[in-house]
Amino acid sequence: MYADYRLETINEKLEKARFYPLDVMVTGVTGAGKSTTLNSLFEKEVAKVGDGVDPETMELDSYRLNELMRFWDTPGLGDGVEADKVHSKKLVDMLYDTYVLDNNEYGFIDSVLVIIEGSNRDMGTTYKLLNEIIVPNFQSDRILVAINQADVAMKGRHWDFFNNRPDDVLLDYLEKQASSIQRRVKEATGITIKKPVYYSAEKGYNVSKLFDLIIDNMPETRRELYLQGF
Repeated sequence: MYADYRLETINEKLEKARFYPLDVMVTGVTGAGKSTTLNSLFEKEVAKVGDGVDPETMELDSYRLNELMRFWDTPGLGDGVEADKVHSKKLVDMLYDTYVLDNNEYGFIDSVLVIIEGSNRDMGTTYKLLNEIIVPNFQSDRILVAINQADVAMKGRHWDFFNNRPDDVLLDYLEKQASSIQRRVKEATGITIKKPVYYSAEKGYNVSKLFDLIIDNMPETRRELYLQGF
């Protein structure tokens, strides 16, 4: 389904932007569900999901959904001070990867999708990732944030298992959580990100909304190399 989802819209946008495929870097803290999200988008297991104490994604792996979109899975932060230093450098290096076309240099990554865990277990590391690594090194209008694990955002309470969706209490909580994340990023960086969407990759809830977030906010031009302070 998602390999064919809104293909005409994606193609029209990329033709206007004059590049393809769209390269989306997917990042977040360890355990946020980056690999599960990719598997949900691809509707098959393309990224190995960790079920032990060690994170599965230690390198940068790419997965092509179709001819128009490619996703990059990245190591998560939150594995310890030394590991986070290594992973942070990999993320920043990737944000500055470039390609040359007609003697002009452009950024390789077109958009960044930051996955946040709905259970709020490690928001300190999440805000460090956003405020210290992504926002200072990437154009703010290309940064997207999404809240995964909506089904356990209130420790499993208020999830309607019969209809596979949150009830009104959980919906209100998720809406407030999205607004809070948007506000805290603004307070820390001065940057206004788009309001996060919430979903559950494991339950298949609102995954189409996640895809809409990516498609509706696709860049309209190639990315000029972004250098803070220059």
